[in-house]
Amino acid sequence: LFAIFAFATCGGYSGELRLSVDCANKSESDLSIDIAFAYPFRLHQVNFEAPTCEGKRRETLALIGDFSSSAEFFVTIAVFAFLYSLAATVVYIFFQNKYRENNRGPLIDFIVTVVFSFLWLVSSSAWAKGLSDVKVATDPDEVLLLLSACKQQSNKCLPVRSPVMSSLNTSVVFGYLNFILWAGNIWFVFKETGWHSSGQRHPADTMEKQPGSYNQGGYNQDSYGPAGGYNQPGSYGQVGEYGQSQSYGQSGPTSFTNQI
Repeated sequence: LFAIFAFATCGGYSGELRLSVDCANKSESDLSIDIAFAYPFRLHQVNFEAPTCEGKRRETLALIGDFSSSAEFFVTIAVFAFLYSLAATVVYIFFQNKYRENNRGPLIDFIVTVVFSFLWLVSSSAWAKGLSDVKVATDPDEVLLLLSACKQQSNKCLPVRSPVMSSLNTSVVFGYLNFILWAGNIWFVFKETGWHSSGQRHPADTMEKQPGSYNQGGYNQDSYGPAGGYNQPGSYGQVGEYGQSQSYGQSGPTSFTNQI
C-alpha cells in the first residue's frame, strides 16, 4: 500500500506554470504563457513560445534540466517493491509450508528485505535532491530569466502561477516511510530464519535440563520428601510395640499376686 502511494504520487504527476510578458507595444504582449511539464521531468524537452517584443516575432525556448534518472529510479523501486510485497503475501497465506521448507524461503526473504531497504533509502534521497532541482528549474522567476524580452527594462515580465508540488512532496515522504517500514521488517524476517532459531535453541535446552536434574535428585525424595525414610520409620514414629510390652509388664505381677 505504501509503495502504491509512492509511485502513484510521483509517476502520475503533471504540473503547469504561467508567465506574463507585457511589452511596451501592447499589441505584441502575451499575458498568458502556459508551460506544462510532467513525469519523468525531462524539462529540456519542454518547449514553449514567448514574445520578443520586437514586432510579431516569437522565440521558442525550453526549460533547463533533465531529472528523469532520479524520478524513474524512484518509481521503479516502488513498483518492484509493490510486486514483491504482493507475491510475498500470496506465499505467506497459501504456501506457508513450502516457505519454511529447508529454511530457504526465510533466508531469501531476509536478503531481499535488506536489499529493498537500502534501495528505498537511496532512491528516496536521490529523488528528494531531484525534486529540489525540479522546483528551481520550474520556478517562474527563474524561467523569466530565459526570455529575451524580459531583459529590456521597457517590458514587464511577471509570474502569474507557480506549479503545485504537493503530490511530489508527498512522494518523497512516502519514500522515506517505505524505508522505515522495510528496515523495521528486517527484524521480523530475521526471526523466521535459522540464524535466530539456532542462537536461541541451545540456551533454552540448558535451562530446561537444569530444573529437571535438581528436582529429581536424591535430595528431595530421599531425605525430606513424603516418601523418604526420615518421615516414615516404623520403629520410631509408631510406638505400638513398646506400649504393648509395657502393658504386658503391668498385668503380669497383678495376676501373680491374685494367685497367691
